[in-house]
Amino acid sequence: GAAGHNPVDGHSVPVPHFGLILSVPDFLELASRLRVAGTTFVIEPYVRFEGEPGEQWTMFFHDPAGNALEFKAFADESQVFAK
Repeated sequence: GAAGHNPVDGHSVPVPHFGLILSVPDFLELASRLRVAGTTFVIEPYVRFEGEPGEQWTMFFHDPAGNALEFKAFADESQVFAK
């Protein structure tokens, strides 16, 4: 079916999407490499839920086939499923 969006933390998150969790250093390196490559982000890399349970780095973009991808990182991995 057609892709949609859900509001999350003031952003319009594409659904459905594939997600992957990286370490914070790997996330920041990937974000830098994607910027240098000229990637068009659906949601630019930023810290979501800052100072709250579940705080995370996140970014969204589309692969060449149009699939929505989310990459994220948690400084505290115990917060992956925090609410």
